[in-house]
Amino acid sequence: MTTRDERLSFLEEMQDVRRIRKPNKADVKAPKELTPGHLERQRAAVDQPLVDRNPLTADIVEPLTAHDVLSWQRPGVQHGVFKKLRLGQYPIEARLDLHRMTVEQARREVFGFVKDCVRYGLRTVIVLHGKGERNPDGIAQLKSYLAKWLPELDDVLAFHSAQKHHGGTGAAYVMVRKGDLDKQRNREIHGRR
Repeated sequence: MTTRDERLSFLEEMQDVRRIRKPNKADVKAPKELTPGHLERQRAAVDQPLVDRNPLTADIVEPLTAHDVLSWQRPGVQHGVFKKLRLGQYPIEARLDLHRMTVEQARREVFGFVKDCVRYGLRTVIVLHGKGERNPDGIAQLKSYLAKWLPELDDVLAFHSAQKHHGGTGAAYVMVRKGDLDKQRNREIHGRR
């Protein structure tokens, strides 16, 4: 509740204030003429097409079925480490679901996902690719491509079809290499340079 003196003081302070007559709207019309900068950006976009840095190929792959087991390891991965991966004994730190994606969408997602895993220090992840059981030809298309793509990525050390409770042959455990930051931390902890 304001007092009479406060009200009078307010009105006295506001006596010189005048209403703005222009409408309170921004002018959002696009300029009709092209600026030199705009023309240069257009020319550069045409001259320099977008470079796809994704190494994953979308060529013809060996068709896999719903019950085919995915299994691969890079040379140097210890037998015991691969066995623990195969048995689902490592904690799953992230997951990527490829269901309902096209091959091209899945290609981009897998590439970005593995890069993110390295960046954030995630070592064991799962990719849900589906079994393809509903496909009339019985081919698990995304599974077939995933089996080709993962070995193409240097950051992938190994992968194996998941245990039944994690999706079975419709999913794959993926072991990702350590990022440079994690390698440095290990050197500091264990005293090696």
